[in-house]
Parts: sequence; structure tokens; C-alpha cells
Amino acid sequence: MEKSELLSAIEVPKSFTDVLYLTNRGQLPAEIKRLLKQRKISYSVRPIDKFFQIRERLDLIGTVIIDTKDLDVSQQGYLSRIIEALEMNNIGVVLLNDRTEMPVKSFSVSPAKSSFSMADKVESVSIDELWVRMSLNLAYRKQSSELAVKPAMPPKQVRRIYNNKLAEQLSMTGALVDNLSEQFRLAGLVQQDFLPTKLPSNDKVRWATAFLPAEWVSGDIYDVIRIDEDHIGFYVADVVGHGIPAALLTIFLKQALVMRETNGSDYRVFSPAEVMRNLNRHMAAQKLSGYQFATCCYCLLNIKTLQLTYARAGHPYPVLIKRKEQPQQLEIRGSLLGIFGQAEYIEETIQLQPSDKLLLYSDGAEPVIGSLDYPGNFKFSEKFYEIKDLPIVEMMDKFNSLAQGQKIDPTEVDDITAVALEVL
Repeated sequence: MEKSELLSAIEVPKSFTDVLYLTNRGQLPAEIKRLLKQRKISYSVRPIDKFFQIRERLDLIGTVIIDTKDLDVSQQGYLSRIIEALEMNNIGVVLLNDRTEMPVKSFSVSPAKSSFSMADKVESVSIDELWVRMSLNLAYRKQSSELAVKPAMPPKQVRRIYNNKLAEQLSMTGALVDNLSEQFRLAGLVQQDFLPTKLPSNDKVRWATAFLPAEWVSGDIYDVIRIDEDHIGFYVADVVGHGIPAALLTIFLKQALVMRETNGSDYRVFSPAEVMRNLNRHMAAQKLSGYQFATCCYCLLNIKTLQLTYARAGHPYPVLIKRKEQPQQLEIRGSLLGIFGQAEYIEETIQLQPSDKLLLYSDGAEPVIGSLDYPGNFKFSEKFYEIKDLPIVEMMDKFNSLAQGQKIDPTEVDDITAVALEVL
């Protein structure tokens, strides 16, 4: 065997060596040997267990390739110490293994900044990838130690190989992003399946809604349900936050918000205060992680008498709109859902008149509707004044346009939901 290929146990490097090849096999694989000779790269081969005999002359080493094939299990800890020593001396490492994966970790408390070739597991690489890694390691070694190391590969070739790898990785990343986007889109469609497909408009009352998620899915949910011949129940609920976690909780709210109970052939319509109280208890009993909670406003309309009874749980106040009058917030107390299991809720009743409108909305719609002024009073926006007297369907169409057209900082974007009714 050539002396240049295999160092004896006592021989140490006397001049700068581009590549130190550590192996238990005693010699270089033919394809790597051919590569190094073609590129005119100086190299030496050393048994893995003899590495520390040359530890004091690591300043003469450019980069190290460790062939872990045939590595004894008992040598794994020894291998970790080798890698740590190379990291501390700013020497890049390439680990080779063409058969099995073997976990290799450094004992360093934190990765060295110069450890740019380490991975958390051994993996096989192609000759091109090996050549690129060696080239980069040697280039870095030259820069950090100011040694006159000849570039191992023309820059254009390095760029071409890495551009190809980058393009491949970007393609895989793009496919992953596309897949996630499709999953989110489908999740949004499933959530919208839980929304009412038809509103119970009749010759006395007309309905209109708006539903604008901040993302594919929403932390808001609403419903308008004909409970019996005399009553319609409707609500808007808003889970704190938005995105997937909030959307999952809206499905729970949809199922937990019960408007009536049935006993055999009889039934009883729950009052809004009962609906809020029962919903709060169900939510608090879940002991949700992340301190998740929600707000809600629930209303019960008697379509024969036009009496409206409402209860609120930390939600924006419902807005009563009378023609040619100032809009009015229907203020009522009520704590957030899911915080205190024994919280009590109250309800109020008002008498609606022909041409009256009522609007429920989530807090994401407040920039369109209005905001608190300096003394702490709610002030309706000029844009809301411009649309409030329009027929309800036209009013909500304008509301949608205003909500979609508002300029909001991306960090402040929120779900927007509204349910509106008009007495004809």
C-alpha cells in the first residue's frame, strides 16, 4: 500500500494536508481516491482510533472525512469526541455512511459557529455532494486560518451544483406549501358547511349576513335557526384568536349551543340567559389548554309579537337601528365564556317595530362600525351612518365592501362576522 495513502500510527502531518480521511477500512474507496487525485487535492488516510495521536497538529488539516462504515458500536462515543475536537478547531466534518443511519451528537453545550457541515445523523452522499462539501470546508478553512489553500472547485461549478440542490429543495418546499394551502382551504370549506345555507326570511323579517375569515378558517361562527313556528334563535360567537385552534373551538361552540330541550313530544325553548349559562358551563368543563375563551351574543326573536330577548357573554353590544335615528347599542352585562363555570347571565327584552334593524357582529368589524372615543363612549363611524338606512341586504353588501376594502396592519387583521335582521 502506498505510503501517501496510509499513515502509520506514529506519523504526524509535516505539511498542510487538504483532506484527512478517517476510516476503519485501511484505505480510500476507489471513487473517492480517483476524485481527489483528479482534483489534485492532498490527502492522508488514518485509522479512526489513531486520530488523537495527531490532535496537536490539527492546524495542518484542511477538512476531515469520517467513513463510519464498519464502525464498531463501542467507538460511537469516541467518534463524538473526534467531532467535538474538530469543531473546536474550526475544521469542517463530512460524515459518510452508505448502509445504515447512526446517530452522532457532539457533547458541546451549543453548536460551534464554525460547525457548518455537521448533521444530527449520518447520511450517505453522492460524489458531487461530497466534492461540494469538501470545497466549501476548504474555502472556509482558508478564510478562517489564513492558510494558502488552493480552491478545491471552480466557483461556477460550486454554484451550479448548489443551485440544482436549492432548486430541488425549493420544489419540495413549494409542494409542501401547496399541500398545506389545500388542506387549509378544505378545512375552511368544512367550517363553512356548519354555517346556515338558507336564512329564515319571511314576509315579516328579512336576514342578511357577512362572514370574512382572516385566514382560510375563522375563529368566528354564527347561526340563524327557526326553533319553532314562533321563534327564531340567532347568534354570533367569537373565539379569542383566529386560525386553526380557534376554528376547532368554533365547531365545539356550534354543537354546545343548545336553543331548546325536548322531552318526548314536548319541548321547551331556552331563554337567552339559559343558553349563555349552559354554553359557558359546557365550555368551562372542557378545561381547554392555552386559556382559550370566547364571546357570544345570543338573541331570541318572537316573529309573531316581534319581541326580541337577548343575552351577552363578553361580546360587542348588539346595535339597534331605527330609521332616521341615531344607532343605539343595547348594553347588557355578561362575562366571557369558559372562564368561570358558575357565571350567571342576564337578559333583556325590547319590542321591535316595522323598519327596525338589528345588527350582531364580532369585534373584527368594529373598524367599520365604530370605536370608543376619548371619554369612553362608543362613536359610530361616518361610513356606518352612510349605509345604516339602506335595505338590509343592500346594507350588508356595502358592509362587506367596506370590510374588505379597509387598510389594516397585517398583525391586526381579524375575522369579521355579522348577522343583521330587518323588520319589514
